[in-house]
Amino acid sequence: MRIGLLQCDDVAPELREAHGNYPEMFAALFQRVDPTLEFRVWRCLDGEIPDDIDAVDAWMTTGSKHGVNDGLAWVDQLCDFVRELWRAGKPLVGICFGHQLMAKALGGEVVKSERGWGVGMSFNRVTARAAWMEPWQPGIDLLVSHQDQVEVLPPEATIVGGSDFCPHYLMQIGEHFLGVQGHPEFTKAYSRDLMALRRELVGDERVSEGETSLAAPVDDTLMARWILNFLRRAIAARA
Repeated sequence: MRIGLLQCDDVAPELREAHGNYPEMFAALFQRVDPTLEFRVWRCLDGEIPDDIDAVDAWMTTGSKHGVNDGLAWVDQLCDFVRELWRAGKPLVGICFGHQLMAKALGGEVVKSERGWGVGMSFNRVTARAAWMEPWQPGIDLLVSHQDQVEVLPPEATIVGGSDFCPHYLMQIGEHFLGVQGHPEFTKAYSRDLMALRRELVGDERVSEGETSLAAPVDDTLMARWILNFLRRAIAARA
């Protein structure tokens, strides 16, 4: 499978030596599950938007420190590309910012949550069992770092997982779009360092809660399996 990675941010320079950049994180996670995967990266944050939806078999987006409502030209262009993928039935998985981007591009709404920052581990109930959720378990717990949340779903969207803090956490749109608010590609070490870097922004109390939460197990590999199962099904359905 060839995956096009729509890169929407860079890891902060002071964290990059220890943790790498986002493309390396994605490759490390997903190639652990399937070593045959190939990644091709488009730096959307620099205005590099793909001009061929069939350049790869499926697409993924990274997270971003930017918001989908920030009025950035490249975000608007990426929304246009997401709509093009939707109309063509091309598979797309949105991670964090990408989850919010696909919701906004298809008619949903994204807001800065009154619940504040989500950092560290998030604990989520799976509310609908889908065929791609193999191996099955009734919850999906992932690392997070976000303020914005999907507030209004786009048409054809179904929520398949969430929590009281983030009700619209795991979202399927049709049979070829999947969005998750969490970061399966994050490691606990990166999450801890990112919280430390953003302590002044996030707040001491929330960072302390986030650091404590890192003692819990993370379902990063399971989420990667689910995502690849989803993409394979979507690719086969389009063939």
